[in-house]
Amino acid sequence: MSQCYYNETIGFFYNNSGKELSSHWRPKDVVVVALGLTVSVLVLLTNLLVIAAIASNRRFHQPIYYLLGNLAAADLFAGVAYLFLMFHTGPRTAHLSLKGWFLRQGLLDTSLTASVATLLAIAVERHRSVMAVQLHSRLPRGRIVMLIVGVWVAALGLGLLPAHSWHCLCALDRCSRMAPLLSRTYLAVWALSSLLVFLLMVAVYTRIFFYVRRRVHRMAEHVSCHPRYRETTFSLVKTVVIILGAFVVCWTPGQVVLLLDGLGCKSCNVLAVEKYFLLLAEANSLVNAAVYSCRDAEMRRTFRRLLCCLCLRRSTHESTRDTSSARTGASTRIMLPENGHPLMDSTL
Repeated sequence: MSQCYYNETIGFFYNNSGKELSSHWRPKDVVVVALGLTVSVLVLLTNLLVIAAIASNRRFHQPIYYLLGNLAAADLFAGVAYLFLMFHTGPRTAHLSLKGWFLRQGLLDTSLTASVATLLAIAVERHRSVMAVQLHSRLPRGRIVMLIVGVWVAALGLGLLPAHSWHCLCALDRCSRMAPLLSRTYLAVWALSSLLVFLLMVAVYTRIFFYVRRRVHRMAEHVSCHPRYRETTFSLVKTVVIILGAFVVCWTPGQVVLLLDGLGCKSCNVLAVEKYFLLLAEANSLVNAAVYSCRDAEMRRTFRRLLCCLCLRRSTHESTRDTSSARTGASTRIMLPENGHPLMDSTL
């Protein structure tokens, strides 16, 4: 029976995998944490704004926006998980218990899996609505809810499995270098799953593109609106390129190093770039808000309304405070002007 090392320290597993565990803050650690905190705060604020917009605007109370809201919730969770990582990285990693390390890793894995799975769910629902020529408001709510539940079940499964079984605490020869407590097979499966999601998204959006282009072309032949046809086709191409391009740019580098580490590539220097590629994957949670929500005209109007309301409340609160203090200090001097008519408060 293989020996298990449940009572060992984090340093024991890092030494076993050959990953350096620093005892002081290096310049690289400071740069990564500074960038990570900045990205995390932006992710939190942006996705909170998306959730507030969907909750406050009744036009968004439709099934397809449930998925966009779920994407924002998953990305918000990713921002919290990455923020937790930034406060428990560098020299602080050595002070983590095994449970604390698995909690740190599990939060990241669960949130990022939920985000990627929701991207696929949005693509599938867009495909169904386009092929069935169905309005987003007519999509079955029950199916959307089941999709959301399925997303989180899969995310929680992948996030919790490493702490309970898919680790290398009882098989040190299977430990990965990037995540020294996890099995290399887990990293390989996670990378291949993300790659499969991307290929499915490519297939779905490609089919949507050719289907819509064919329909618009047929309509253009009857209505003779070739400029509008070109405009619609170009807009569709731009949307597909932005969606798939954002996914490729943010996720491909991380998937490649995960797969290389999972396959046990000894000559690959994955540790030199892992932190930056993880930061790039986290940045996808910020990009998602821009790609899936900010390109919606109604969503942008809702954003402006919410931000204007916040600014107005702040300015109103400050002006009220200033006015009340002015009245307290000089109320006997401004009751009446010389002509005997009362003054009018310009703030009303």
